[in-house]
Amino acid sequence: MKGGEPMNGYGVLAKLISLGVIALVAVIAAAKGHDAAYVFHAYVISAVAMGLIVYYSRSFSFAPVGPAPASESTYSDEVIKAGMIATVFWGVAGFLLGVVIASQLAWPALNLDLPWTTFGRLRPLHTSAVVFAFGGNALIATSFYVVQRTCRTRLAFGNLAWFVFWGYQLFIVLAATGYLLGVTESREYAEPEWYVDIWITLVWVAYFLVFFGTLLKRKEPHIYVANWFYLAFIVTIAMLHIVNNLAVPVSFLGSKSYSLFSGVQDALIQWWYGHNAVGFFLTAGFLGMMYYFVPKRVGRPVYSYRLSIVHFWSLIFLYIWAGPHHLHYTALPDWAQTLGMVFSVMLWMPSWGGMINGLMTLSGAWDKLRTDPVLRMMVLSVAFYGMSTFEGPMMSIKSVNSLSHYTDWTIGHVHSGALGWVGMISMAVVYDLVPKLWKKADLYSNRLVNWHLWLATLGIVLYASAMWVSGIMQGLMWREYDDQGFLVYSFSESVAAMYPYYVIRMTGGLLFLIGALIMVYNLIRTVRGDSVSESAVGTPALAT
Repeated sequence: MKGGEPMNGYGVLAKLISLGVIALVAVIAAAKGHDAAYVFHAYVISAVAMGLIVYYSRSFSFAPVGPAPASESTYSDEVIKAGMIATVFWGVAGFLLGVVIASQLAWPALNLDLPWTTFGRLRPLHTSAVVFAFGGNALIATSFYVVQRTCRTRLAFGNLAWFVFWGYQLFIVLAATGYLLGVTESREYAEPEWYVDIWITLVWVAYFLVFFGTLLKRKEPHIYVANWFYLAFIVTIAMLHIVNNLAVPVSFLGSKSYSLFSGVQDALIQWWYGHNAVGFFLTAGFLGMMYYFVPKRVGRPVYSYRLSIVHFWSLIFLYIWAGPHHLHYTALPDWAQTLGMVFSVMLWMPSWGGMINGLMTLSGAWDKLRTDPVLRMMVLSVAFYGMSTFEGPMMSIKSVNSLSHYTDWTIGHVHSGALGWVGMISMAVVYDLVPKLWKKADLYSNRLVNWHLWLATLGIVLYASAMWVSGIMQGLMWREYDDQGFLVYSFSESVAAMYPYYVIRMTGGLLFLIGALIMVYNLIRTVRGDSVSESAVGTPALAT
């Protein structure tokens, strides 16, 4: 059995029977399904089940099995290697989709007049590809790596980690194809329909069992700070997902469902989930990365362990209340809007506490930034984290929000965090882990890492600054009145004014994508064991 302990014949037989039942039920569902997307997904599930039947049938035997090939002292790294590959693959796919939809905004003809290539369907596909496919795989893989090293033990429950990995990839495929076919709940960061929601819930429970089980059997008495953030991310996302996705299917043979909530309550639940998907998926989980990989890369302990404790508990208790700031000037009661604003403003303090803790870990080792572009990328990501977590609380203030809400300014804010913080820290960690996991001395080329760093940085700066300018321009044009109380600009005029900024936005995204493609080339050469002679890495050079 790949990646885990051997299984006797009865265990394989139980799997074969279970998979056979799943395949049969899926085929029946496909035959009786009420809509094309549901039928397609049923066929996908049946194909996966039958493929697994063939795979497990090859190892079916009632012969006695020997001991596990790996001792308890050997870490479960094969699943982490698969996670690294998936992270890079989905990252490039997500960035490419981002460039496509940015181009569609500038040149609408690129929608191609086809239903599955329209901006409305590709936009959630891009969001989910970057957040959940790229970011999610990075979080799962790194959490498995960190929890083993800090607990000095293998992952718990054997092959369950492989179920988490492949189950998560199936979730990504089902969600992505659903968006293209027009199947969506129309809930930001929670687009998949009910049957996909149920599947990811099962996968997430398995993820929790592996992670928490590994913590329970640890050989190290202390639980390192990175594991606090990973565990908080896993538990809170599960709670948010279950509550936000409570829905009643129209039919068990169709994809459509209706939320249990309605009106302003539905909106409040959605943004309680939506903002905390940012707070716990895109922040807490990646802070776990920061607290492990930055000190390891620098070769120094965390600047202040006491500050990390304050950072953790204040972030956890404050973030959960911040969602209502997405609903300023709506039917939500004013007290709830104010509550969301106050807690959002308060979040500035723990967020910057974490940023300071990450940056000050380099105290006495700042010279390493001159020669280590991977560390430079990590530090830059922490800086973007600080910038984004200053901008977010500021935008939650009602007077600022009246200008920024529903404009491109919000898009710029999201992408400065998603690309600058999440993207940079994830890619830096991939650079750090790939040589270790594939047992190579170093990356193929640190100079290529440097090129990637500066292309990505320039791309983010172009993207965010263009959206800041266009967003503020949008807000001002939308509320400009003449002496008689009429709007000065029509909506179409405000859209036309955005054109040059949308071109700059697309250019920024393209630079970020080119950087990611350079990373792919560098990692492939690294895994192959190639090497190149380089001088110390400072600024990009035209010749290697």
